[in-house]
Amino acid sequence: MKRFAALLLTLTFSSFSTAATDSFKICWSIYVGWMPWGYGAEQKIVDKWAKKYDLDIEVVQINDYIESINQYTTGEFAACAMTNMDALTIPAAGGVDSTALIVGDFSNGNDGVVLKGYDKLQNIKGQKVNLVELSVSHYLLARGLESVGMSESDVTVVNTSDADMVAVFPTAGVTSVATWNPLLSEILTMPGANKVFDSSQIPGEIIDLLVINTDVLKANPNLGKALTGAWYEIMATMSDAGPAGIAARTAMGSASGTDLAGYEAQLASTKMFYSAESAVEFTKSAALKTTMKNVAEFSFEHGLLGEGAPDAGFIGIETPAGVFGNSSNIKFRFDPSYMQMAADGKL
Repeated sequence: MKRFAALLLTLTFSSFSTAATDSFKICWSIYVGWMPWGYGAEQKIVDKWAKKYDLDIEVVQINDYIESINQYTTGEFAACAMTNMDALTIPAAGGVDSTALIVGDFSNGNDGVVLKGYDKLQNIKGQKVNLVELSVSHYLLARGLESVGMSESDVTVVNTSDADMVAVFPTAGVTSVATWNPLLSEILTMPGANKVFDSSQIPGEIIDLLVINTDVLKANPNLGKALTGAWYEIMATMSDAGPAGIAARTAMGSASGTDLAGYEAQLASTKMFYSAESAVEFTKSAALKTTMKNVAEFSFEHGLLGEGAPDAGFIGIETPAGVFGNSSNIKFRFDPSYMQMAADGKL
């Protein structure tokens, strides 16, 4: 499996130089909350901020989400768009000290469990569930099952690439999937598809981030400033109610395979932190530490923190509200300082 391959690969990390330099690559994959990176590259907003700090920043789209994280983990990219859980279980668990530079949003309905022919989650008992195994979809399924007094032993997980999810749903034998937008929206247009649980029922737990190699950030703080500055310029444009915002959202929708209405429907089930102030407030909350505790416990139970992990706190997770886990083995950090600079107009 790709995720375990990532963990093995990172034992021999790293091919990425953490020395001060002026040329960097960041990667992202198709998802409502990450489309701004593609737009920002296309509109030269990232280039503008890179030039401000005498840097060269290449923004690369990778179609396979897990593969994008694998490549970040092995040092191909300085930063990558990923969720909080995947940041913990792939780079951090592989020994790569990583920092959540930008907290962009949390899923508020963008991730869901879909049943074919049934409209209640309880009907999932005994079924096979197609999902990207050990991803946030797996976490969502586990949380959903908990909510109706069931556990993973009541279903059979079938590992399925996100690239194949839409194609497999209508096939015979496939009765349920757990996935994210825009795949979720497309599947819900198919005959017999019913959403029976989604991330709005666990708000604030599936968080979308730009994660950066901590050593790279320390050696090149201007990279953090350029990326954060570009992000909030994009946020200001896409959240505008006028023609500029409509054009930006239309472009992002088209790039993700939908139109303006489709993209805005996805945004409606996403809690976007359009302002740096709101992102900082969320990142500093005590709730974030609790969420990461829940994520770490799920990850440990599924063997995602490494074979040598004795408990869920093996990997230290640093948040402004405190550290969860081993403070001597911190490998995942939430650092709001660059977002605070944006909020203060100091970028």
